[in-house]
Amino acid sequence: MAEDDEPVVAEQYFQERPRARSAPRTLRFLYRGELLTFVTDAGVFATHGVDPGTSLLIENLVVREADRVLDLGCGWGAVGVAAAKAAPAGHVVLTEVNRRAARLAERNLERNGVANAEVRVGEFFAPVESERFDLIATNPPYRRGRGHVLRILEEAWTHLRPGGRLVLVGKGSLGIRFYQDWLEQHWDGTVEVLGRGSGYRVLEARRRAANA
Repeated sequence: MAEDDEPVVAEQYFQERPRARSAPRTLRFLYRGELLTFVTDAGVFATHGVDPGTSLLIENLVVREADRVLDLGCGWGAVGVAAAKAAPAGHVVLTEVNRRAARLAERNLERNGVANAEVRVGEFFAPVESERFDLIATNPPYRRGRGHVLRILEEAWTHLRPGGRLVLVGKGSLGIRFYQDWLEQHWDGTVEVLGRGSGYRVLEARRRAANA
């Protein structure tokens, strides 16, 4: 039996090599008047479509034409593809620890004709090392625990250019108010709520500009 055919009980989407039986499916959604097409699969986050949190994140994500963007924990690439479409003169880096999801993200960039983006495999900020971005977008892996989410919030600041923004989405039941409070107490910059819906909220933590 091949690795992808082995049944797995309670497998988590943030595992590096998911072993759930592959079951690809195609889905589509409209973004800025363009119909985007994606392939998803078992063993990755949001197998059956764009989850409400990610949908709210995309809806509230302001991307400038030449922004350099990091889609942290990209899954099958919904946020990264949308960001690349919104920044035709910029560049998007999609990172993902789940290798199956990373392969899907690469396929989805190709499917949607995205040439200004790339996928890198690795955990947290390891794939981008000392690089900096204008925008970091993420739907963090809350199921991994508070320590992992706080690590993302702590390290994000060093990967933003002055005036850069961290935009994240979370649900009340997953502690988004706790993380909002943490950012307001520890972030060297401003924190605001960009959007709310279905129990979710989108937060933007902006790094202070160089002349602030």
